[in-house]
Amino acid sequence: MRSTQIYVRAGLTVSAAVFPLALAAPAAFAGGGISVTATGSTVRVTTAACAGGGTASLMDAANASFAGGRQVQLTNGSGTWRNVSAGTYTVLVACQDGSQAGPQTVTVGSMPTASSTAAPSRGVRGGLGGGAEDRGALTLMTGGVLVATAAAGGGVWYLRRRAAGDRG
Repeated sequence: MRSTQIYVRAGLTVSAAVFPLALAAPAAFAGGGISVTATGSTVRVTTAACAGGGTASLMDAANASFAGGRQVQLTNGSGTWRNVSAGTYTVLVACQDGSQAGPQTVTVGSMPTASSTAAPSRGVRGGLGGGAEDRGALTLMTGGVLVATAAAGGGVWYLRRRAAGDRG
C-alpha cells in the first residue's frame, strides 16, 4: 500500500513539472500544422499556423538545413515550388513571429517501389514453428531448459496423482 502511494506521488510530481513545458511548447513550435501535396513536379504547402506570413523551405538530403533548401514566401498561408525533380523532400515553415510549423515529408515523381505481386526473394519461410529466424545457442538452451522443466513438473504431478489414487 505504501509503495503505491509513493508511485502515485512521484507520478504527480513529474506531471506537475512537465505540464507547464507542454503548454509552452506549441508557442515555439507549431509542429505538424502543415499540409504538403505533390502533383507531378509541383509541390504545394498550406498552413494556418502563420497568420502573419512566413517562408517555407523544401529540403532534400543534400540540403538538410532550412537555409540550404529552396525557399518560397507564403501567400495567404500557402507556397508552391515548380519543376521539382523526383525524390523525397522535407518541408518546414518559418513564420514571421518566429514560430515554426512542420516538418512534413513528401515524395515527388515516380520513385521505384516494390510491387505487391513480387515474389519473396528468399521464398516462403515455412517449416516447424514458421522457421522465421535463426536462433542463437543461448535461446535454444533456454527453450530446452523450459521444456525439460515442464516435462519434469508434469512427471512429478503424474506420480503424485497416481500415488494418491492408490491410497484411496
